Amino acid sequence: MQHVFHVKDYTVSGKEFEILHCNACTARFTQDVPGLDDIGRYYKSEDYISHTNTSKGLINQLYQRVRVRTMKQKAAIIKRHTGLKSGKLLDIGCGTGTFLHTMQQQGWDVAGLEPEADARAIGKEQYGIDARPSHELFSLSPQSFNAITLWHVLEHVHTLHEYMSQIKTLLAPGGILFVAVPNYTSKDAKAYGAYWAGYDVPRHLYHFSPRSMETLADQHGLEIDEMLPMWFDSFYVDMLSSKYKSGKVNYVSAGLHGLASNINAMGNTKECCSVIYVIKNKATI
Repeated sequence: MQHVFHVKDYTVSGKEFEILHCNACTARFTQDVPGLDDIGRYYKSEDYISHTNTSKGLINQLYQRVRVRTMKQKAAIIKRHTGLKSGKLLDIGCGTGTFLHTMQQQGWDVAGLEPEADARAIGKEQYGIDARPSHELFSLSPQSFNAITLWHVLEHVHTLHEYMSQIKTLLAPGGILFVAVPNYTSKDAKAYGAYWAGYDVPRHLYHFSPRSMETLADQHGLEIDEMLPMWFDSFYVDMLSSKYKSGKVNYVSAGLHGLASNINAMGNTKECCSVIYVIKNKATI
C-alpha cells in the first residue's frame, strides 16, 4: 500500500481522510473510516441527494432533471442484458426508491434494500416502495433474482467480500449483476486530484479502477461481460469538484472538464468518470 493524498469530507464533517493505493490490485482505500454504528451521521445532509431527493441548489436541480432520463436508460440496460421484458430485480442501496419505481412501472417484480430509515420512509411515501434494511440481504432466498443492481453503492459497503459472495448466491441461473461505481482513473479524476468529488470520503470506503473491479469479480467466480459509460456523471461530479476546489462552481470549467473526460472515454469506457459493470456468473457463461 502507498499513500496517495488526503481528501476532505465536503458534505458533512469537514474532516480529512487518507487514501491508500494497492499496487497489486490498483484499488484505493479510505483510511480510518467510521464503523457501521457511526457512519450513518455522515449521510445526514440535505445535500446527500440519493437519501433526500432534494432540489436545493442548481447542481441538484440539474441532477433531478437528468435523473428522469437516466432511470429510463438504466431500465433499458437491464432489459437488454437480461433479455427479459419482466423479471425479478433487487436494488441494493435503493435510496428513496426512484429506480425501483421505474422498473415496477415497466412490469418488473422489485425488491429494495436501504440502510437509511429516512430514505426508506421517503420511498414508501412517494412510490409505495417497501424497501427493507440492508442486513436482510443475507436472509433472501438463493437464486431468486434475474437482475441485481448496485447504482453507486458498492463503494459504500463495509463488508465488501461478504456482499459479493451473497450477491452471487442470490442470482438466478443466467442472472446479471449490474454495478456502477466512480472510476478514479478517469481524466477528470486526474485533473481534480484530491478535490475530485468521486472520492466522497468517508462514505466511499473503496475507490475502484476497471482493473480492480475485474479482480474483485474474479475472486468471487464472476466475470465482467461488458463495461458501459455513464456520460452524465462526469458533468455532475465535475460541478461538485469545481465547488470543492474553488469554493464555488465554475460551470464553464466544470462543463469543459466533463466534456473532455467524455471525449477521452469514447471508444474506451475504462476511462469514463463512472462505469457500469455488467457481471455474470462464470458458471453460467
